[in-house]
Amino acid sequence: MGDSSSGDVSALIEQLASADGGRRAEAAELLCRAGAAATVAVVPLVKACGDSDDRVREWAVAALEDIGPPPSVAIGQLTDSAGGTDPLGAYWAITLLGRSGQAAAPAVGVLAGCVTSSADSAVRERAAWALGKIGPAASAAREALQEAAAQGDARLARLAREALAAIGP
Repeated sequence: MGDSSSGDVSALIEQLASADGGRRAEAAELLCRAGAAATVAVVPLVKACGDSDDRVREWAVAALEDIGPPPSVAIGQLTDSAGGTDPLGAYWAITLLGRSGQAAAPAVGVLAGCVTSSADSAVRERAAWALGKIGPAASAAREALQEAAAQGDARLARLAREALAAIGP
């Protein structure tokens, strides 16, 4: 894609911060329709998951569903969002970190913390999944995953066991 689409995406990222909910929703929808070009907007889209407007949240989630691994420069901000208080934003930040695979190794400590202490079960489960996607580079999370594998939550336990298998001995 040419410079005009990166300019369009930059303008949409700015619009996503508008005070007007309708303009934010329109920006999120257009980012959703931008496909791979919207990859540079992952951090603002994750933040938009906590928007007060339902339409903004729905379009942000729709955009994030179709985005592949985030740019490596976004790993730090996604790690911050993964440990944040908004469960939907944390879920999507963790999903993007998992899609990053080994490149998300700097997020292992935060993800391990999410597995053991997030109040949201979907966030705990997604963090276990993401640690498995990071693989051997997530070995520091082994204790948190072993703890999760021993708990009564069957889905979390299964994801933790799968992550431990992916991390290896």
